[in-house]
Amino acid sequence: MFDFDTQVAVMAVINRTPDSFYDHGATFALDRAVEAALAAARHGADWVDIGGVPFGRGAPVSVGEEIDRIAPVIEAIVQASDVVVSVDTNRAAVARAAIEAGAAVINDTSGLGDPEMAGVVSASDAQIVITHSVGPPRIEKPAAHFDDVVGEVQAFLQERVSVAEAAGVPRDRIIIDPGHDLDKNTLHSLELTRRFGELATMGLPVLAAVSNKDFIGESIDREQGRRLAGSLAAMVLCIERGARIVRMHDVEPAVDAVRMVESILGMRTPARLEHNMHPTGNV
Repeated sequence: MFDFDTQVAVMAVINRTPDSFYDHGATFALDRAVEAALAAARHGADWVDIGGVPFGRGAPVSVGEEIDRIAPVIEAIVQASDVVVSVDTNRAAVARAAIEAGAAVINDTSGLGDPEMAGVVSASDAQIVITHSVGPPRIEKPAAHFDDVVGEVQAFLQERVSVAEAAGVPRDRIIIDPGHDLDKNTLHSLELTRRFGELATMGLPVLAAVSNKDFIGESIDREQGRRLAGSLAAMVLCIERGARIVRMHDVEPAVDAVRMVESILGMRTPARLEHNMHPTGNV
């Protein structure tokens, strides 16, 4: 799908939820969700990630309701665009419906918490993002504690990758995500960002989902809606340390920043060459 040795994929976030921490339901309506996804693709997003249930605590959402939220969006996007569609879900039944609707990636924030998830992905051609989190989503949990957050996250991901492979998911269809802020405090997320390169040594594409997270707001004392610069800074550091997919809300500035980093790292040829290229010495 992508050559992660030569490019970084920008994944746009599309929340078909009434209670998203970021947009508070701005794309909950079907037409707005589809419009936002297609606009993201026009602005350069390589993937769009459709979510029907937020990770954080909140009211229960049934499997049927989650499918009703995400399936029509997927179908409309794949009919109108060739952008890669991923679905943010931790339920195997929802993943199955999403793949049938045309999704190419399952973004599982529970890290295969549903024992049937690996089998669903194995039976398809879809890729799986295996994310580190602690326990089931949507519930209140104790204060986060790790003796070595990077080591423990790495061990968790390795174990879950082994589970996926044992279920028949080929290694080249597996992506890992350390899960910034998911059951972690700000110090943990900063440590994951600082030591992101250790995760890249696992030999799998690594996704960084840092956009507008609380660790950014707490680090620079910015409320939601004023975290773009911090999000881009965290994203760039993750890419420099090996991230090859970045999940971002503000698509156009994220795409510009990613393409610039790719150019600096020698992964991308500049879009044009004019400055000081003319024989008259144009400056």
